[in-house]
Amino acid sequence: QLQLVESGGGLVQPGGSLRLSCAASGFILDYFAIAWFRQAPGKEREELSCINNSGGSTDYADSVKGRFTISRDNAKNTIYLHMNSLKVEDTAVYYCAAAPLRCSWYQPDFRSWGQGTQVTVSS
Repeated sequence: QLQLVESGGGLVQPGGSLRLSCAASGFILDYFAIAWFRQAPGKEREELSCINNSGGSTDYADSVKGRFTISRDNAKNTIYLHMNSLKVEDTAVYYCAAAPLRCSWYQPDFRSWGQGTQVTVSS
């Protein structure tokens, strides 16, 4: 059964950094694009970044471009989100999700989701 588990969230001060991990099991990661999303209280879920199945193509939302970097290690079946220069407005629950092969900015294309990890940016 396809499963995604996020980790690495926590409390960080503004300007700080965190690395989130998304561990995949039950499927071959090589066949899936993986995206990171977040949802803050009272707001819609927002797609932040996506990496295609091979890792050769990435894309970012304007809100995180230049601050966040997505990467993947298919040998470890893990996808990462490196977050730098964190802002208070980055506070949210962060999720990873899988779609077949190619990235998409259409959320229904992502059929498998993790349970989320909380990121809180506060002084």
